[in-house]
Amino acid sequence: MCGIAGLICGEQDKTPERRFLEAMGNAIAHRGPDQSGEYVAPGIGIAHRRLSIIDLTHGRQPMIGGDGRWVLTYNGEIYNFQELMTELQDIGYAFDGHSDTEVLLQAWRAWGRACLSRFIGMFAFGLWDGEARELHLVRDRLGVKPLYYGLTREGDFVFGSELKALLVHAGLERTLDPMAVEEYLALGYVPDPRSILTQVRSLPPGHTLTYRAGEGLPEPQPYWDVDLSISLQGSEDEHAQALRERIADAVRLRLVADVPLGAFLSGGVDSSTVVALMSGEMSDPVQTCAIGFDDPAFDETPYSRQVANHFGTDHDERIVQAEGHEMFARLAQVYDAPFADSSALPTLAVCELARQSVKVALSGDGGDEVFSGYRRYRWHLRESRARELVPEGLRKPVFGMLGRWYPKADWAPQVLRAKTTFQALARDTVEAYFHTMSSVPASIRQRLYSKAFASDLQGYSALEVFRTHARRAQTDDPLRIAQYLDLKTWLPGDILTKVDRASMAHALEVRVPLLDHRVVEWGLSLPTEEKIQRDEGKYLLKRAMERDLPHDIIYRRKQGFSIPLKQWFRGPLAAPFERLLERSALADSGLFSMEALAGLWREHKSGLSDHGVVLWSLLMLNGSLEHLMNVPTAGLPSASNPVRSTA
Repeated sequence: MCGIAGLICGEQDKTPERRFLEAMGNAIAHRGPDQSGEYVAPGIGIAHRRLSIIDLTHGRQPMIGGDGRWVLTYNGEIYNFQELMTELQDIGYAFDGHSDTEVLLQAWRAWGRACLSRFIGMFAFGLWDGEARELHLVRDRLGVKPLYYGLTREGDFVFGSELKALLVHAGLERTLDPMAVEEYLALGYVPDPRSILTQVRSLPPGHTLTYRAGEGLPEPQPYWDVDLSISLQGSEDEHAQALRERIADAVRLRLVADVPLGAFLSGGVDSSTVVALMSGEMSDPVQTCAIGFDDPAFDETPYSRQVANHFGTDHDERIVQAEGHEMFARLAQVYDAPFADSSALPTLAVCELARQSVKVALSGDGGDEVFSGYRRYRWHLRESRARELVPEGLRKPVFGMLGRWYPKADWAPQVLRAKTTFQALARDTVEAYFHTMSSVPASIRQRLYSKAFASDLQGYSALEVFRTHARRAQTDDPLRIAQYLDLKTWLPGDILTKVDRASMAHALEVRVPLLDHRVVEWGLSLPTEEKIQRDEGKYLLKRAMERDLPHDIIYRRKQGFSIPLKQWFRGPLAAPFERLLERSALADSGLFSMEALAGLWREHKSGLSDHGVVLWSLLMLNGSLEHLMNVPTAGLPSASNPVRSTA
């Protein structure tokens, strides 16, 4: 696992300064503390920071091949590299070492862009073609590894694993993208292809981009997407056996490493499945780790301990206490862009814990998205079936009126909280699912936005992100639509971003076998009744693992990996938030009505409303704005470059 960065000069005969490339690499040194390297030539500069996992002696980057024509900077792992190396050797390609980096370079030389369909793995890379004078940027199918790019005022093209590498360039404008702010507040992250800054983009998963010096930014081109029109045939028993075999193969591939390797273990089905299959492949006990909370309602360590005992793992755990909220100040430096998933906090802690004993950890991320584990999928399916029973002409006005007038009763028992259900039934499938996934509802966003910022948005809603993806889904099945939307937004934007930044902050590589693209394609083609049956999510996965895992682990109620925000904002986080109201980057940004924000804060403190998620989103946005203002530049004359909104 590594950090990559680079620059193509707007003036093609200009040679970048090596110290500038060193500064880009140093900005992401945490991603690769083992080695550093730079490549500099007229018009091009490339930086690399290496975390050595495979072939510790060879595999240095940037790697040059093809008589100097090709220069590669690469972040990730290609798990089937040994098989590909043999295939390439059979057609005449020679190798100096046994790294997957060299396999990638030779595969591109042999097969061009078509080599991407052969790779099993996670990757983001930049490949410079010195003969054609063009740069190829590529991101893996699911977006496990990140890749940002943008144009500066001077016309320089910059790219890197994290936003902070690009911010080294003093010519990169730090102007907030109003639509990205709306998307962040709605979803809790900025979805691809936007970034929080107007001049920077995130390469979407499963896409490539080819840039030629002096040209404008080209449109990314897709090389992979999941086909939702395929429906698996066969019996449930056959599918359960095939699923276990497929996941076991994905786990087996991810055990190749020349450094210590372990796993995250929450005690849920997904991470327990990974640990179970690792235990069957490894001769030594699996190194596992878990994070819990001093609040029993949020603590899963008893379950992780049960699984660890069952498989005899070498287990370690840590409890995050309320005082640990001070870690939130570090989140802005780790994530750069605003990121509102509060489970980033325990994820940072579990990565720090894991790195004390291993350099590579396997995780169970992706199981909920692929096999329908979230409760929201079951609710979405029920609501979709209910919509089908009522004609649209009647459904929208009736349920729309009920949704408007029924009180929002956060304090009431669950059975009396019907407002959200009425609102969902009035919407179409895509809008309803967007509302389900919104961390800050539209009514609150509109209440908080300043008049100037609302004007800048010109009526834009983050709902358009979901609409755009849904048009490409090629299905009208409501469950598959929801899964597809998660695959394109929530998974890369939230789950994988959270794990990548938290793990790389501790120089830890995390591998995700349940997101092997072959498992994803196969899993999404399962019939609905094998994903959700008798109100049981992840039905087939649970059936497939019944002979491996304790029954009460497989069928316990899903808990989730979150922190007690409601209580923390009425306790240890109260003072930091009140300081934000008085004087802060958020207050100075012009994005919000501070009077409306103060009103929201009073409602939360009173106990009648739970605005914990909203308050956390604002706290994280403030931290990000302060961080972005203070990232130092290098390599070009200093420039006054504050973060600006258009408000």
